[in-house]
Amino acid sequence: MTLAPTATLRSIAAPFLVLLLAGCATTAERTPRDPFEPSNRQVHAFNTGIDRAALRPVAKAYVALVPQAARTSVSNFFFNLTMPRVILHQLLQGKPKQAGQDTLRFAMNLTLGIGGFFDPAGDANLPRHDEDLGQTLGVWGVPPGPFVMLPLLGPAHLRDVPSVVADRFSEPFYWYNYGNERWISLAVSVVERRARLLPLDDTLRRAYDPYAFIRDAYSQRRLYQVYDGNVPEELLPQDEDEFDDVEDEDESPPADQPPEPVETPPPAAAGVQPG
Repeated sequence: MTLAPTATLRSIAAPFLVLLLAGCATTAERTPRDPFEPSNRQVHAFNTGIDRAALRPVAKAYVALVPQAARTSVSNFFFNLTMPRVILHQLLQGKPKQAGQDTLRFAMNLTLGIGGFFDPAGDANLPRHDEDLGQTLGVWGVPPGPFVMLPLLGPAHLRDVPSVVADRFSEPFYWYNYGNERWISLAVSVVERRARLLPLDDTLRRAYDPYAFIRDAYSQRRLYQVYDGNVPEELLPQDEDEFDDVEDEDESPPADQPPEPVETPPPAAAGVQPG
């Protein structure tokens, strides 16, 4: 996915607009991890409106009109474009083995895969990885910071906001300034990404609070990504209400019956942000 200079400036301005709105908003009670919740919810409502009016209908038409094989090729192509950025961040994170695998994956798909439209590296059982600046900063010990909802760009942590801009500059089409290819690649990549999220719409629709669902799913997914699935136990999400209920109970289990262990839910495998 690429952004023209104007779009890039908007991406840079978006987080500052969110923070400005947050400073003007007041609320009696705020979640510590989401201090900008009032303005975040307003941005979420704006994003949802744009999604319902434009992105979702176009994505559904794309799925209905374009064969699955062609959609897979488009997805492969745009994923392959991210590989130079992924390899760079793997080296910055001290992962030479993964960097070597993805260098081979990129070379195979670029040549044997005809520019990345096909995935012979997958047939060769080379794993896929996805790294970005936010994950690299997390590996270096930078805390995620507050949760923010960016206009048109969706959920992020304050730590991830620079990635929204920096990762755009690492994509080849950003530097290919000839004709309308930049704009076409941007439009196609946005539609392709939204089409991949269509199966999650029903899950989000059934959520009691879609905004909180997106916030929690995104936060857990980023935690999972930073630690490559090996999240330290102390960082795993806890159900505070469940522990409060246990503390309030006066009755203790019989001496011959040990208390039942409290299971900690694993991080979500993926976040949800349609729109």
